[in-house]
Amino acid sequence: MRVPAQILASEGLLDAIIKDRSLNQLVNVATLPGIKKASMVMPDVHEGYGFPIGGVAAMDYPEGVISPGGIGYDINCGVQLLASQLQIKDNRDAVEALSKELHAHVPAGMGKGGTIKLTTEQLDEVLAEGANWAVNHGYGTRESLSYMESHGKLNDADPAFVSTMAKNRGLDQLGTIGSGNHFVEVDFVEKTYNNTIAKTYGLQKGQIVLLIHTGSRGLGHQVATDHIRKMMMAMSHYGINVPDRELTCVPFNSKEGQEYFKAMCAAANFAWCNRQIISWEVKNAWENIFGKEGGDLRLLYDVAHNIAKIEMHTIEGTSRKVIVHRKGATRAFGPGFKELPPEYKGVGQPVIIPGSMGTCSYVLAGTSKSHEMTFGSCCHGAGRRLSRSAAKRQANAPVLKEKLREQGIFVEAGSFRGIAEEAPIAYKDVGSVVDVVSASGIAKKVAKLKPVAVIKG
Repeated sequence: MRVPAQILASEGLLDAIIKDRSLNQLVNVATLPGIKKASMVMPDVHEGYGFPIGGVAAMDYPEGVISPGGIGYDINCGVQLLASQLQIKDNRDAVEALSKELHAHVPAGMGKGGTIKLTTEQLDEVLAEGANWAVNHGYGTRESLSYMESHGKLNDADPAFVSTMAKNRGLDQLGTIGSGNHFVEVDFVEKTYNNTIAKTYGLQKGQIVLLIHTGSRGLGHQVATDHIRKMMMAMSHYGINVPDRELTCVPFNSKEGQEYFKAMCAAANFAWCNRQIISWEVKNAWENIFGKEGGDLRLLYDVAHNIAKIEMHTIEGTSRKVIVHRKGATRAFGPGFKELPPEYKGVGQPVIIPGSMGTCSYVLAGTSKSHEMTFGSCCHGAGRRLSRSAAKRQANAPVLKEKLREQGIFVEAGSFRGIAEEAPIAYKDVGSVVDVVSASGIAKKVAKLKPVAVIKG
């Protein structure tokens, strides 16, 4: 180990964490060339590919390594939060109709394509421009870009390093959520914890909000697959040995490292464009149910949780540039961050933490302490405690769907398998995860969101 391995968790959460390989993976990450300060995991940690999901690692720039396992196959999987002007108490009767309308407007499911069919040239524009492409083509306003991490675009993207196979997988997938744990969810603000920050974010008790959770779809998965294969063949050339072959990596400033980073940035741009187009689909469904009286759906924020970013952080008293890998971890920058829209700069970046299907989600605010402790990062969700196969064995999907309906939560899904795999029993308690984050000081609790409708693949 080149650095310590650090775990942010409570004693109760540790009981679940030690049941899989996530802590072994955390120790393995600490052996990577160029890693700085520590390898870290958040309280929602669970076993992943190479890096544990919930992992954070910063590598020296530019000689340290970049590892696709530290970003994940679903590059720029992330969450967008839309805030409405309506109150749940006045609109409960419309929720079921809204859930069906959203299901009709937002394509969902394994390999499911959308209504937008791109040419290769148009896809290259998406890969280079990110959410800007969506805005330029009428899918949202330019103002919305200010409310996205990196304004919805990484400038280092180069479509030339995205393979033809990856591009072919993405040609018809803009505006789709896919399958797995991805969803569109209708929630309302059940509780606010910090009224000052909630007001700054435009949140109030009883307000209807919508969450969009998805990433770069098959395109991002293929980018990871392609470049992992190339890195595996190149590692010996750089004299790199790792304790787990899934930790495949190369120096960031190597040919292979730069090609992967530029392709990863392109896939991240695809994901931001994807979520922006989905938000346009969501707004159309919203208007079909509520009409003009429903008002606008305002983008509160869009944030990634599977990505590598070049950032400045203070290490041992010196400010230095590092390559921060966040794999199932959310950026949580504090007040004063120049990228934030003016009204958020005094309170910190919104951090969106979705729960499991049928449980609550949270809005947090990043703090300056996150820079000191975790390279400006925090958790990204509840974190799995059961594999998908184990969840399917234990959950009865039709019964679960009816039980959620009785609780006032309408579920629209393409298959019962998808419901079973994402059953609440498959996840840790998101409230306990958020309490650890809050107690550590790396983020502040702002609002608790309660679901009333979930749309899944």
